[in-house]
Amino acid sequence: MPKLTLKGQQINYHIQGKGTPIVFIHGFCEDSSMWENFITPFSKNKIIRIDLPGFGSSDIIGNLTVELAADIIKNVLDYLGINKCIMIGHSMGGYVSLAFAKKYSALLNGLGIFHSHPYADTEEKKEGRKKSIEFIKKNSHIHYIKQLIPALFPSKFAGSNNFLVNKMIHRASSFPANGIINGLQLMLNRPDQSEVLKNIQCPVLFIVGLDDELVPMEKSVAQTALPDVAHIHLLKGIGHMGMFESPKATRKMVKEFVAYCLKFQNNSIQKTVAI
Repeated sequence: MPKLTLKGQQINYHIQGKGTPIVFIHGFCEDSSMWENFITPFSKNKIIRIDLPGFGSSDIIGNLTVELAADIIKNVLDYLGINKCIMIGHSMGGYVSLAFAKKYSALLNGLGIFHSHPYADTEEKKEGRKKSIEFIKKNSHIHYIKQLIPALFPSKFAGSNNFLVNKMIHRASSFPANGIINGLQLMLNRPDQSEVLKNIQCPVLFIVGLDDELVPMEKSVAQTALPDVAHIHLLKGIGHMGMFESPKATRKMVKEFVAYCLKFQNNSIQKTVAI
């Protein structure tokens, strides 16, 4: 697995294929391996997957913020010689992708918000993250992960997909506790990024699970009105992990969005909202 050294630490990434670059950014307590099956139909694209610091095979970087994570992604893309891409971010990866869009908007041909949103944490949510940090410090991150991972899915899906859930628990348990704490602090301290979506010049894809208990529905819906050009998908019966709960449908959404972005880039289509 190729790695790039940044700030004295190694950042793990994967690159495969040729064509339009698509960058997939994973969520909290996940890593780039979450996209392995999802990307199989994207054979005509150059796929870049990155392990954020402290997750997967990437080293921990202290005082991690969404802005620093965005800089790390930019460094990887620079190293690979990629100056234009479509970026798809899941959950925490959506927060990082929005920070990337704020700092490096000229590099984006499209932005995908996959079960995520641009708004800062409420005070209640911040307190919850602080309690999670204290729980990990007192009880170990493994106990925390065993509670977290099943809650990412609707209970019925989790109950009938034990192998997937246990695989994710096992994978996340291998991440260092301080990496998970850094991820919680990154989310806790992130700023409101709604202005990014208001001002963004490229198309934005929104994939929303109507049964997502982690992203409040009012935030999921409100964000879709912010950009000038949006592809909006509201998925019935889907929670926070649509790439696993409904892989065929969500792959199709991303593939169609990529094709749209290429036409949009070439100014060959009318710039409208698509639902």
